[in-house]
Amino acid sequence: MNFYRAEVFPMEPKIGMKIVHYPHPSLRHPGRPLTAIDKKVRLLVGEMLDLMYEAKGLGLAAPQVCLPYQLLVMNASADPEQRDQEGIYINPVILERHGSVEGEEGCLSFPGLYGKVRRAKTVTVRAYDLQGRSFDKTATELQGRVLQHEIDHLQGSLFIDKMGSVAKLGARGAIQEFERDYKKAQERGDIPPEKEIEQLLTALEEGA
Repeated sequence: MNFYRAEVFPMEPKIGMKIVHYPHPSLRHPGRPLTAIDKKVRLLVGEMLDLMYEAKGLGLAAPQVCLPYQLLVMNASADPEQRDQEGIYINPVILERHGSVEGEEGCLSFPGLYGKVRRAKTVTVRAYDLQGRSFDKTATELQGRVLQHEIDHLQGSLFIDKMGSVAKLGARGAIQEFERDYKKAQERGDIPPEKEIEQLLTALEEGA
């Protein structure tokens, strides 16, 4: 589950991915399980980690970089110097949930927006690592919250969906602003039309 950057082919050219913001359709597009863990996947993981640290995030899921795959990276310390805290989860599935706790969450696809979300206090997850080995991970507190948040992304579910009614009301203005900014970016041609994005996601799925 944990690994050091030397395993991610650091000398290869970067793919040029970027974090997409709400309401980009990739964020609502469920990820497809990966059927192979190869050099391409390692390159994706390396760049996702770089993006996560650059944005000072705790986790990043593939749909947030317009990749429709069941893949996430995380480091609850948010410290790139603490490589032993890095986690890579391929095709993750939550096996068990225990307890319940409310806490504040943010998201790299909603910069500046935070809200209270209730999650399981402890979760057990089964996934594959970069060597293709299956492993189980039990996580609690912040680590467990990050895992649940990122696994939601893989199903097309967002943290705004799980906010309580008061938090949703407080976030409404910010969400509307994200929607306005996205529409303006499309009008400028900075973001392709929805149909083109969906075609790209479908093509990527076929190559998974």
